[in-house]
Amino acid sequence: MWQKTMIVVALVVLCAGCMTAQDRRAADEAKCRSYGFTRKNDAFAECLQRIDLDRRAELRSASAFDPWERPVIYRPVIIRPRPK
Repeated sequence: MWQKTMIVVALVVLCAGCMTAQDRRAADEAKCRSYGFTRKNDAFAECLQRIDLDRRAELRSASAFDPWERPVIYRPVIIRPRPK
């Protein structure tokens, strides 16, 4: 019984962090309104654009290629003696 409860709790916690595109847009608009911008003007649109650009920059930096973090591939070199 407690195992089912733990599974349900885990699923709820995982889904709590999920945001749809509409949820994200609403949160971004709320953030811009909290800064004092009003809808349907250039400053509000610029605020939304900056939030989107910041989000994209964070994604790019998180997925940036780091050559030191890749796995090391070991390939043995087999040297066979030449026949005489």
